[in-house]
Amino acid sequence: MSIELYVPQGSSTNALYTVDIDPKRAGWTYCSLRIVTLEPGGTHTFTTGDSEWIVLPLEGGCTVQTEENEFQLLGRESVFASVSDFAYVPRDARATIASGAGGRFALAGAKCERRLPARYGPAPEVPTEERGSGNRLRHVRNFASADAFDCDKLIAVEVITPGGNWSSYPPHKHDENRPGEEAELEEIYYFEIDGPNGFGYQRVSPSREGGSDVLTEVRSGDAVLVPDGWHGPSIAQPDHDMYYLNVMAGPGQTREWRICFHPDHTEGYR
Repeated sequence: MSIELYVPQGSSTNALYTVDIDPKRAGWTYCSLRIVTLEPGGTHTFTTGDSEWIVLPLEGGCTVQTEENEFQLLGRESVFASVSDFAYVPRDARATIASGAGGRFALAGAKCERRLPARYGPAPEVPTEERGSGNRLRHVRNFASADAFDCDKLIAVEVITPGGNWSSYPPHKHDENRPGEEAELEEIYYFEIDGPNGFGYQRVSPSREGGSDVLTEVRSGDAVLVPDGWHGPSIAQPDHDMYYLNVMAGPGQTREWRICFHPDHTEGYR
């Protein structure tokens, strides 16, 4: 079956989720992403199965209740406004998201082996950093990076790219297991663009014969799958900041983010 690596808004919508990307749809083993929209007073209940999940508010706040815990997420006005608090829900559990005022919430998931405890991630504890400089500057929120928050397989971060800037640059890859140098990770990019009619561009180029090859315009609600290959740059339209949520996981026994830069484009900083 041919897998479409560009997932435009609406193409994975169903009765429960505005975005629903699971391993079967992506043609891989680990990564999932769901976006659920709740009306004021709305609730959504899901079972985690063999995957661990992070509930991340994109717009609005909510409560996340499991069999043993309840977490109040203050959330945020929008992904461009600030970092957000979040909740970790383990595998083999049942969780309910409820929102009095309504909102949109990302469920970032990864098939995993260990069952870790449910936990709350406070917004003030999310590590943030600036990468690059000039027109390659971007702002990274490492809410569930490998060294910031404990998961079994899941790695997830957010990136804000100012309008007109390039990010995910130089192009890099993580599709081989090379201990100490590169970790094998599947990856989902989920995009939102600030302002009406805004757009960006995403490039994925082959790192091997017959590998992934995508050059596409992206708009709010779109996603791009990266099973392999050099990914980047991610380019934001001038005057329109671009947000993307990265969801990653792979088969390695050690949960780590190790990447290899494209040898023809090493003049920038990642």
